[in-house]
Amino acid sequence: MNAGRIGIHEIDGATALALLEWQVELGADEPMLDAPADRFAESAAPRVPPAPASAPPPRAAGAATAASAAAPSATAPAGAPDVPAHDVVAEAEALAAAARDLPGLAAAQERFDGIALKRGARNFVFSDGRPGARVMIIGEAPGEEEDQQGRPFVGRAGQLLDQMFAAIGMDRHATDAERALYITNVLPWHPPGNRRPEPAEIAASLPFLARHVELAGPDVLVLMGNSACQAVLGRVGITRLRGNWASAFHRPALPMTHPAYLLRNPIAKREAWADLLSLQTWLESHPAGS
Repeated sequence: MNAGRIGIHEIDGATALALLEWQVELGADEPMLDAPADRFAESAAPRVPPAPASAPPPRAAGAATAASAAAPSATAPAGAPDVPAHDVVAEAEALAAAARDLPGLAAAQERFDGIALKRGARNFVFSDGRPGARVMIIGEAPGEEEDQQGRPFVGRAGQLLDQMFAAIGMDRHATDAERALYITNVLPWHPPGNRRPEPAEIAASLPFLARHVELAGPDVLVLMGNSACQAVLGRVGITRLRGNWASAFHRPALPMTHPAYLLRNPIAKREAWADLLSLQTWLESHPAGS
């Protein structure tokens, strides 16, 4: 063994734990292999059914044709690689349109299999806050802590979001619609490694989001970050979009920088404060029901 180099078998338990904690403090949050492994591809690989013990009795040609016609058009689960993307979006649109209330929409979206992220997530993350609040916040996707708790914006970024809106008198726990917040994300499933949602995932989630806004009935939307703007406005570049009012789902929409961005760039908090004041001014100049 070279001097100064510690063999793996010479590290005691306490030292190994200290080294692991050091890596976590540096930002390591995923165990890595020497080569990448696509777990989604592995879970999506088709399984070959066992051969039947005996061949079934022959059927008439007409019966075989009728059985084929009666079979579903897609035999694989929605979202499998051999299912066209437009079929996945069409299924999402049908499920979302059939929902008559928020619990029904949540149940429909949770059972929707058109997004592969579902297979690796711990929890379905639908919403938090008060339905019917004047302000609805749309974020990107659940993070690690949100995935564990099944609620959006509960990690460090969520804590900062609560502080930001508390500064203008708003709270996700408020009971009256004037002061309350209603919070959701574009995606209800946690992306591995906290990566950004992919375009196909956004497309499959958008019908549910549109119906979510319709059923929640907010007066105004706050779009937190690039992914929310990409999904709702079809545009990215949050540093240019933020603070500029737009229209989405037949409602005013205000793009803002995501709290996670503000944690990395504290100097941008001044602009976020200006956006919050703009939101407060809009609410005061547009009373509920006006």
